[in-house]
Amino acid sequence: MNENRSVFALDGVVGMLIATALLIGILVFLSINAVSVQHAQAENFYTIKDEKSIKRISTDNYKHIVDVK
Repeated sequence: MNENRSVFALDGVVGMLIATALLIGILVFLSINAVSVQHAQAENFYTIKDEKSIKRISTDNYKHIVDVK
């Protein structure tokens, strides 16, 4: 019988708490970054010029977007 078991080993309750805290920390970090990116892009207005000449599949479509500052 294995008698080297412990409730507070890293594969026990402490390990579960560390993993939970790590996942919550990652979630908070990503949420804060998502809000900051959304806030920065919400103030970045643009217009589209020459709408009639935009092709459905083209690598030059980015040329039609103009930033308005």
